Amino acid sequence: MITRRDMLVATVSIFTGAAVMAFAQSAVKPVMHSSIFNWAELKVAPTKTGERRAVFDAPTPTLANLECHITTLNAGESPHPPHRHADEELMIVKEGTLAAIQGDHTNTVTAGGIIFEASNELHGLINIGTDRATYWVVKFAPHDLGK
Repeated sequence: MITRRDMLVATVSIFTGAAVMAFAQSAVKPVMHSSIFNWAELKVAPTKTGERRAVFDAPTPTLANLECHITTLNAGESPHPPHRHADEELMIVKEGTLAAIQGDHTNTVTAGGIIFEASNELHGLINIGTDRATYWVVKFAPHDLGK
């Protein structure tokens, strides 16, 4: 026999589940479609090593997430220690001179150079020039990427 207590527990469970589902769906970022991002309109955020401009960070029709930001490093600075992650990155140097650490190798990259970092490979950057270095970072995460 179903008691009032059983009905109350079932009702609370249903409403709790529905609330959790609604919250989870509201936390999902909208899919990014064709867009324009003008340099002059990007907000500059100072960092301890230079500055950063966030461009976008959203899923697309074919990717779980596509993120882009622009980093400017002061001379001699690194954004963070060498690291690895599941997403792949493409970095395009706008100005300056960077040392690109990739596993056991370090290469010099100058303005106009492009750096690709494969999934889960050790990588890092250091501004080895005497002036600031600015570069775009584009991170790709496909739908089936295990984080």
